[in-house]
Amino acid sequence: MPPKKVAAVVTEYRKTSHADVILRNILGGYPDGAKPNLELVSVVTDQVPKNDMSRDLAKKHGFTIYGTVAEALTLGGKTLAVDGVLSIGEHGKYPANDKGQTLYPRRRFFEEICKVFEDTKKSVPVFNDKHLAATWDDAKWMYDRSRKLFVPFLAGSSVPVTWRRPNLVLPKDCELVGAVQFGYGPFEGYGFHALEGLQCMVERRKGGETGVKAVTFHPPKTMWESFDKQEWTKPVLEAGLKLILKHDKGDVRESTMKSATAGTFEVEYRDGLRAFVVLLNGWMHDGDGDGGGFIFAGQRKGQDKPDACQFYLQTPDPYAHFAELTRAIDSLVNTGHAPYPVERTLVTTGVLDAVMTSRHEKGKRIETPHLEISYKPTEWAPAKGDIPKPDKK
Repeated sequence: MPPKKVAAVVTEYRKTSHADVILRNILGGYPDGAKPNLELVSVVTDQVPKNDMSRDLAKKHGFTIYGTVAEALTLGGKTLAVDGVLSIGEHGKYPANDKGQTLYPRRRFFEEICKVFEDTKKSVPVFNDKHLAATWDDAKWMYDRSRKLFVPFLAGSSVPVTWRRPNLVLPKDCELVGAVQFGYGPFEGYGFHALEGLQCMVERRKGGETGVKAVTFHPPKTMWESFDKQEWTKPVLEAGLKLILKHDKGDVRESTMKSATAGTFEVEYRDGLRAFVVLLNGWMHDGDGDGGGFIFAGQRKGQDKPDACQFYLQTPDPYAHFAELTRAIDSLVNTGHAPYPVERTLVTTGVLDAVMTSRHEKGKRIETPHLEISYKPTEWAPAKGDIPKPDKK
């Protein structure tokens, strides 16, 4: 079959931006030599920094840079002329609100994309990179709009689709006693990655996902208190920490409690499950893949030992975990069906917004009746095979 034509709407397109590490797989193929059945035909850049790559790449690969989303999706005409759209609203210089949320124009991008769908009376698949939007109201608007216009919609992080070491896929309908996701890095941007890693695991529990009841952020000084109150957390903590290869020599608790950017997200699910995201800033490091990444650990009912794995982030170049995300985008555009539910990212977006609110309100428990979201997981498998070696050039 001829490749499907896709347009990309991006905040900025420079080296190692999300536009680069995703679109490079369409332009040049995957690190393993395979190619997606996609052709990039048009790009819109919301910002153009001095180190912009898009203009040179357009000359090399033959795609066109347009000034508006409408032009990019119609290729300058009056009818929808692409088979799919990638909305990559990550990186660039954008303001933050008083809660510290970066206001990337993801809703604006999606509004303009959907305006074309409405005007042309035709919709095609759309991928939205990372969380749907900074705020719940914008995210829910996007989700509802996609359903109204029958848009096959996919969103989220590269974490759920990357390699897992060991290759852990929890049995569907398993009974989870509790779960923890360990992470590091920038609070909002990497906190989202950690939530996506957690959610792609816990959604497989008995009954599927039914939503989140409440969310609490615990700051560094008290980040372990609520965690330690749960009977199941000690062995789960030990199982997860064993998989973190690069970290400070000091005690994990002392190091994190001294860090201004560490903390714990406590997530209370509607079915009674309680889970934590623990940002180990001050102790855990980005170890160029080997010691970095994100760690999941969970306890299943009736099992002697917790399940645990590392979500492996392959760095530096070729950032092959983004190739795995591109494979999911390829499936979305070529089949017209999302390979895994966009509701997963609707949940994680809502939880992250509640975390940011709790943090802003000094650790207040935030009830989330709006996150009564139910869905069933799919069997889209994480990456398999050899992990491409980093390019040390």
